[in-house]
Amino acid sequence: MLSVLTRGVVLASRRPVDGSQKTFEVAEGDSILDIAQANGLDMEGACGGSCACSTCHVIVDPEYYDKIPEPDDDENDMLDLAFGLTETSRLGCQVSMSKDLDGIRVALPAMTRNMQNKDFKS
Repeated sequence: MLSVLTRGVVLASRRPVDGSQKTFEVAEGDSILDIAQANGLDMEGACGGSCACSTCHVIVDPEYYDKIPEPDDDENDMLDLAFGLTETSRLGCQVSMSKDLDGIRVALPAMTRNMQNKDFKS
């Protein structure tokens, strides 16, 4: 049985005018992409969470960034295609919730770019 984190994840709206934040209770092991989609937030995840696009790009609060395992080469390649890349950018499909990430805050960028691995294969 997965344990429910007490504060879970805080997702900030990608609409700067709105600036709203939502907090969700989540289970250990849930990805940020899964959480966003399960709660009707505007995160596409065009590749279905297989780390083959950048449509689940999120900006992680610097306080939590170093608590997340390092991105692998595939994630870094996809992040290179993300709109509005920052020092604390990650793909939501690659960030899984753990007790260390309880209360993590992530922001959705102003827009996403739907470029996938398959767009570059011949």
